[in-house]
Amino acid sequence: MGTITRSFANNLTTSGVLLPASLNNNSIANVTAYNASVATGNMVLISSQTASNSASISFTTGIDSTYKEYQFYFIDIHNNTENGGFNFQCSTDGGSNYNTTVTSTAFRTEHNEEDNDTILGYRNDTNWDQAQGTAFQRLIDGTGSGTDESGAGTLTIYNPANTTFVKHWISNCTAYHGAGAGYVINYYFAGYFNTTSAINAVRFSTFSGNFDGTILMYGIN
Repeated sequence: MGTITRSFANNLTTSGVLLPASLNNNSIANVTAYNASVATGNMVLISSQTASNSASISFTTGIDSTYKEYQFYFIDIHNNTENGGFNFQCSTDGGSNYNTTVTSTAFRTEHNEEDNDTILGYRNDTNWDQAQGTAFQRLIDGTGSGTDESGAGTLTIYNPANTTFVKHWISNCTAYHGAGAGYVINYYFAGYFNTTSAINAVRFSTFSGNFDGTILMYGIN
């Protein structure tokens, strides 16, 4: 104990203040607050919308240079038609047009309730991965229309207001599909909108029928 005490004392000034050299990445284990000048990051809810038998939901305000990262959360997305799916597109003119050129990549994993069918694979179907396409980009391929079937997930768009670089995005969604014995399907998509114009609006829709559910939009600083 004496050795520990002397070691600690050697890191103090004569007025009892810890010397800067005594601090490292492992020396502060239970910090509960930081000085206001320390950037710790923050997640700010900008807006939320709830679909009720809606063909689409658009976010046309709040996407600007305020944040470098925007995250959308999808909660209980339920299609009103079988295999309705869920997709999105972006706009550079405030929502007048949703046809921004996108290049994307896609794969998914599947597992059924009977535990006799699993899949891990890349998908190069239409609107799964696009090569300079302008169609709506798929995020969930096809939940069923059963009352207990739905999907959920996230989409992140990076620095949409930037006017120098293309706009990167990445999404991860999961869905319950009641076909056969019932499947859980995990969808992984990523890509970039090939434009140096600022993206200032985002629209979500199904590729068949209407949908219910809640979408939250957060800014990350």
